Amino acid sequence: MSLLLKALLGAVVVILIALLSKTRNYYIAGLIPLFPTFALIAHYIVDSERSIEALRLTIIFGIWAIIPYLIYLVSLYFFLDHLRLSLALSAAVICWGFAAWMLILGWSYWHN
Repeated sequence: MSLLLKALLGAVVVILIALLSKTRNYYIAGLIPLFPTFALIAHYIVDSERSIEALRLTIIFGIWAIIPYLIYLVSLYFFLDHLRLSLALSAAVICWGFAAWMLILGWSYWHN
């Protein structure tokens, strides 16, 4: 049942983004992915399966995880001037992947 609830939450987020993108305030659609839907789920699961200290560490990692998202947005902004949309999105995702990989490596180095 909880897996179904998680899937429904994801679907609601996608529908909300699609609806907002059609309004005159379309830019708000860029805010919706930042609503902590999945963070709420992750934090609840970590707390229920681990300790409060593990949850605190997960929260700190989440704060650092903003950096790959910022790199994705900045790179996409600049790639749009030089590439068609599908390539710009792909390149920005690659940038996000590299930044996320660096974050995980750095986190593993400092916290192990």
